Amino acid sequence: VENAGSDIVSEILLSFPENHAIHLAYLSATLNEGRGKAKPSSGVSLPYDEVVSPKDFPNSLKVYSVTLPKGLGKGDSLTLDVLAVFTHILQPFPEKITQADIQLLLFQESAHYLTPYPVKVQSLTVKLPDARIESYSKLENTKLQGSELKYGPYQNIPPFAYLPMVIHFENNQPFAVAKELVREIEISHWGNVQITEHYNLVHGGAESKGEFSRLDYQARPYVRGASAFRRLVAKLPPRAHSVYYRDEIGNISTSNLWGDSKKVDIVIF
Repeated sequence: VENAGSDIVSEILLSFPENHAIHLAYLSATLNEGRGKAKPSSGVSLPYDEVVSPKDFPNSLKVYSVTLPKGLGKGDSLTLDVLAVFTHILQPFPEKITQADIQLLLFQESAHYLTPYPVKVQSLTVKLPDARIESYSKLENTKLQGSELKYGPYQNIPPFAYLPMVIHFENNQPFAVAKELVREIEISHWGNVQITEHYNLVHGGAESKGEFSRLDYQARPYVRGASAFRRLVAKLPPRAHSVYYRDEIGNISTSNLWGDSKKVDIVIF
């Protein structure tokens, strides 16, 4: 980021389209004071607040203001690493599949970074879980290499430039969504703590169409149910003991439990 104006800049604005912003789960802005790419925890984390979108901004934008540790004078520059995590923005397409089908997802984004500032040079890299891609937007300066799709570099982009792109790709990972979570904590007079958690889990990917054959799934799980849940993993504190679990209709699964000085893991199959 470079201050090309004459006034001192004390904040930087980040903008997201509302259809993405409603799914924003985590946001951080880190001042990168080293050379090259910094690790996520190696910089100085900066405070930010959601602000009212200025009048000259396009509609349907959510804006955040990042406060700089010191004013940025004319001609000065800094490197800012922004991490934004979104949930529920991958759309299953088709929305319903049979047990024998693979799971395909749609990812819709802009190849240009949506920002209120003019951009000298920008590129976008999309790393997919697999190289099997049904289709993707073939824009200017598009390069596909294995499971990595790169758009750009693009130069001299005006503020709020938007270049829509769509990627249709295979992803057979299950999407665990907790529709409801209730945690009960009971503390005894002798210092023991009992924690009981109740999860209402659903698969957030493509819905199942037709009947589900457990026999076919057990015979060929990676073909007949490629995107189905195979296991659930819970990471517990290192001193956890007397662990139990059950389903609404009783205990119908098997599990493994092991631990060390740092954690206790339980895997439910």
